[in-house]
Amino acid sequence: MPSEAVIQPRPQGSEPLLLDVEGMKCGGCVRAVERRLLQTPGVGQASVNLLTRTAWVELEPAAAGSDGACLDPLPALLSGLEDLGFRARPRSQGQDVPGERERRRQEHWWSHWRQLVVALLLLSVSGLGHLADAGRLPWPGPWHLLGTPWTHALVASLALAFPGRPILASGLRSALAGVPGMDTLVGLGVASAYLSSLVGWLWPGSGWPCYFNEPVMLLGFVLTGRFLEERARYRTGRAIGELSALQPDHALLLLGEGPPRQVRVGGLRPGDRLRLLPGDRVPVDGRVLEGISSVDASSLTGEPLPRAVEPGSELAAGMLNLSGSLVLEVQRCGAESAIARIVQLVERAQARKAPIQGLADRVAGRFTLAVLVLALATLLFWWLWGCQVWPGVLDAPAAGRGLHVHGGAAVTVTPFSLALQLAIAVLVVACPCALGLATPTAITVGAGVAARAGLLFRGGDAIEIASRLEAVLFDKTGTLTIGRPRVTAVRLVGAGAALGADRLVQLAASLEQHSRHPLAHALLEEAQARQLPLLPAAEARAVPGQGVQGRLEGSVEVRVGRLAWLARDGVALEAAGAAFQDALAAAGATVLAVAADGVLLGLLAVEDRPRPDAAATVTRLRRLGLRLGLLSGDRQGSVEQLGQRLGLRPEELAWELRPEDKLERILLARGRGAVAMVGDGVNDAPALAAADLGIAVGTGTQIAQDTASLVVMGEGLAGIVRALEIARRTMAKVRQNLAWAFGYNLIVLPVAAGVLLPGFGLRLSPGLAALLMACSSITVVGNALLLQPPPVDPPS
Repeated sequence: MPSEAVIQPRPQGSEPLLLDVEGMKCGGCVRAVERRLLQTPGVGQASVNLLTRTAWVELEPAAAGSDGACLDPLPALLSGLEDLGFRARPRSQGQDVPGERERRRQEHWWSHWRQLVVALLLLSVSGLGHLADAGRLPWPGPWHLLGTPWTHALVASLALAFPGRPILASGLRSALAGVPGMDTLVGLGVASAYLSSLVGWLWPGSGWPCYFNEPVMLLGFVLTGRFLEERARYRTGRAIGELSALQPDHALLLLGEGPPRQVRVGGLRPGDRLRLLPGDRVPVDGRVLEGISSVDASSLTGEPLPRAVEPGSELAAGMLNLSGSLVLEVQRCGAESAIARIVQLVERAQARKAPIQGLADRVAGRFTLAVLVLALATLLFWWLWGCQVWPGVLDAPAAGRGLHVHGGAAVTVTPFSLALQLAIAVLVVACPCALGLATPTAITVGAGVAARAGLLFRGGDAIEIASRLEAVLFDKTGTLTIGRPRVTAVRLVGAGAALGADRLVQLAASLEQHSRHPLAHALLEEAQARQLPLLPAAEARAVPGQGVQGRLEGSVEVRVGRLAWLARDGVALEAAGAAFQDALAAAGATVLAVAADGVLLGLLAVEDRPRPDAAATVTRLRRLGLRLGLLSGDRQGSVEQLGQRLGLRPEELAWELRPEDKLERILLARGRGAVAMVGDGVNDAPALAAADLGIAVGTGTQIAQDTASLVVMGEGLAGIVRALEIARRTMAKVRQNLAWAFGYNLIVLPVAAGVLLPGFGLRLSPGLAALLMACSSITVVGNALLLQPPPVDPPS
């Protein structure tokens, strides 16, 4: 019994690289990393995901050096990113990768947590000092010392030296590398506020503003926002962790006749035998040797109903054994297993961006420089000209800001101090993070939701194409049909009536037992289902396009094949048998005649039945507004009959097509919009590659799955509709996030620069600007987390 969830790995030479990149904070960083990767010799394509901090790199065919050896571009990739200030490491595919990745995530998490705790403690001390300076503390005693200028200076210095140091160092490093990013803007704003306060405190006559609480508030709000954003990022990537958790760490290994021994899954090798108890997860891809049970494959394929397994059945790692005890032979383990392959596909899907992200990346790549120019222009405008034109703005309160302190007295706002505050607000309120996160957050969540439903997108580009499809074309055999012909009717005629149906099936299956023809397989399955022993066959030979003839039980000459072939050799057919054949042929079945010693015994109808959910899938796709079509190499009658049963219109059917004919039909359909092709076989691979979106069903061949942009696990077709609905919902979230990211920056940057100051007397303080910036990034990630999968239709 073939496995629906086993995915074979691609040839090793075609594997792209997946890099973990540390230090990226915004869309500008993404743009810089992509440009440096694409500048590296040997790199064909590169895509960087800010949310997962990964880079997907597709290499060109290996170039050879002067000595004939293949050049490895990995060292150049890593060193090039290191020059920009980004540490990178290749993503390994070993067995212990999930644990190592979780360890690094925990270290990163605790680093953010320590910075946040220190920053909030210092922010609390600074707040108490502000209250003490204003005489609002309810406690007597030495608490008033918190309001002295030197205490404010000490707290601000500690804030920059400890929780703020990574931001300052990263911002300076990226600026020196020529790729200023989010840390550059925040670091410049914090440092400007601190240095201005230091100068104003040490040289009161300078007229510079002294507000040591501002850099502390900036760091507190920024680090709080990043901590919350990090938690949201972790939630968006939970799909990979949940998939990895499906594979147990240990298995019960059978050694000879002794009891099973518990071993680590990483130590298993193909050919090992395992004991699988009820309630155990399947640890590796394997084949059942002994036992009968049922397994739950819903975690991999999304199918709600359990499947029966028996000796010969193939199981994929991650399935849940429900009832009986099984003996399993290991076929693939570690990085070769189905669950590992699925995790790799999801990781690459999350790393490959959607084309719609291109605009945001182009804007984000120049966004930081534009903000720096705007901040400088704001400083010069209000310092040298704006305050002279509108002198009343010096008395306007700043939204979200407390008093400036200097020796316990309020400081008079000067043109320079006002200009500096506005410039700092511009630096801090700008949010290139929202631009960089708008698309990858939604794509990551969407790919994870799809993976949990057994739907594997190859990347964000596949999700975007799936969301805007105009037409879906199907192959017939193995796609709309089950792909395994079965005997659907038995009709006895003449002398066959005395033999019985079992004897007729036994004769036909015995003669076909050495044939590899799909129809022979159907006869053998029917004999097995009826528990009929096969008779020894002698002198069996196949007549191409007609049937098989030979001798059974030593002397009986038996023929199985087309009725016209038997008729040419003098086998007579009565009128009732002819009518039965015509009725079955009109229904799309293949009719096999069975004759012994020149006498017709009966007719067998063999039919490849439609998938149980094929008709419902066609109906639901039509409701989505999609054009449909069936491209098949089968004969006209079979295709028309299937189309009628599934609700396809006559003009949507095409038959007797060769692979090149299917390509021509697909290219013609692409002229009217994006087209998806659904197939499963080797001859479908060119059609899948030619379509805008190739969709392979999970029971298909490996070449079809490798060519497709979407793999639907399991035996049903309902996953196609579910995948398209998930894609549409995902792209709706992408558009919402992009609208928010662009809209936020277009609104708050002019407000921070003081556009509302002359007419309304409103301006943003640097502290409130930092809070708005943090909320902007969190809003984008939080909106993506609201993405919900479409409801599952109950099984029929």
